[in-house]
Amino acid sequence: MAVDWIGFGYAAAILFGGFMGYKRKGSVMSLMAGLIFGGLSAYGAYNISKNTSDIKISFLTAGILSLVMGMRFRNSGKLMPAGIVAGLSLLMVFRLLLLTMM
Repeated sequence: MAVDWIGFGYAAAILFGGFMGYKRKGSVMSLMAGLIFGGLSAYGAYNISKNTSDIKISFLTAGILSLVMGMRFRNSGKLMPAGIVAGLSLLMVFRLLLLTMM
């Protein structure tokens, strides 16, 4: 099976974003969310690497992040970080849906 590099890259971006939120603003909530959602995304990418039809964890994680961060972007209008994370997560949702069609 092929390694899901895109999924692992997405997980790394979520982890890095949570760390940067903590580093810049001292937000422990950003750090915890980054660790939890980044870890779940990495686990989902690992599952997809083993079986390409096993998208449940990745789909759920990306779906929740796209909804939550999309609402935060709509309310605040700030592209960084809410808009970027919402956009990346929405792209992941579409990618995972395409994986199921193949």
